Amino acid sequence: MSVTQSENTGALKAIKPYVSIARPDHWFKNIFVLPGVILGILVNGTVGLVDLTNTVLCLISVCLVASANYTINEWLDAEFDRHHPIKKSRASVAGQVSRNLVYLQYAVLSISGIALAYAASVSAMYTMVFLLVMGIIYNVPPIRSKDRAYLDVLSESINNPIRFMLGWFAVVDGVLPPSSILLAYWMGGAFLMGAKRLSEYRFIDDADRAGLYRRSFKFYDEERLLLSTVFYALMSAFFFGVFLIKYRIELLLVSPALALLFAWYLQIALKPRSTAQAPEKLYKEKGFVLFLAFLCLFIGLLLFVDLPWLDFLVEYTAYGATQ
Repeated sequence: MSVTQSENTGALKAIKPYVSIARPDHWFKNIFVLPGVILGILVNGTVGLVDLTNTVLCLISVCLVASANYTINEWLDAEFDRHHPIKKSRASVAGQVSRNLVYLQYAVLSISGIALAYAASVSAMYTMVFLLVMGIIYNVPPIRSKDRAYLDVLSESINNPIRFMLGWFAVVDGVLPPSSILLAYWMGGAFLMGAKRLSEYRFIDDADRAGLYRRSFKFYDEERLLLSTVFYALMSAFFFGVFLIKYRIELLLVSPALALLFAWYLQIALKPRSTAQAPEKLYKEKGFVLFLAFLCLFIGLLLFVDLPWLDFLVEYTAYGATQ
């Protein structure tokens, strides 16, 4: 091996830990931006080159800002992750990253992400600032909401409606999306996070060790985690129902499929060594992924296809026709 090749190999080896704590393999979660884009296009009635450009800018922006949050998360979680059977091998736990470079990476990713969001719209920029602030609330003492039972799930899952708003602001500037869909998105995200907590707790299978890894686990048990996850699913379904009644009754047709999706994901979370612990590996659940893809296509179709024969469900009540 030549000196140049050796230097390149050494540089790559030095950079790899910093790439790993930015978790680019988690960027797929930013697909939650796209429903906001689709609803925004539906409201506008048209889509142009500017909308597509802004969507790309927002997607890159949220990937960078999310990586900034992951960077600070892994650095501050090092002392806790050493108690997790798998996460104890992370670069931050192994001492492979330095504090100064971690903070530099956080700053560069944050500033770059906000700048790209600003290029799309001022509203998108504020949304990315909101995502950064929630990352601080979730990770940084003295607040560090991830250490507090139930608040840990709710404060992390709020990133879902933030992503939805970013997609919306890519095509609609200055007007907030319907609150009902934001709340449905939030509770849907809480369901996913609750299922992840439940799966982690069952995997560690030691209450004392679980409490050392994640302080909120000191206040949880398996029953509480399961019940809270069911609660989040019910609340998500409720707010989604409010949205479809007010804005898009056609989506009523996907309700049974959504209920099946929640039940199926919970069943996945209850498996030993469940992929719910690491959603980036969800592709291993091929049947679930195919069903999810079908459901997304079905929802996309119903957002743009009117079915007038469903209007009677909202136009008539026990008191007669609605005004």
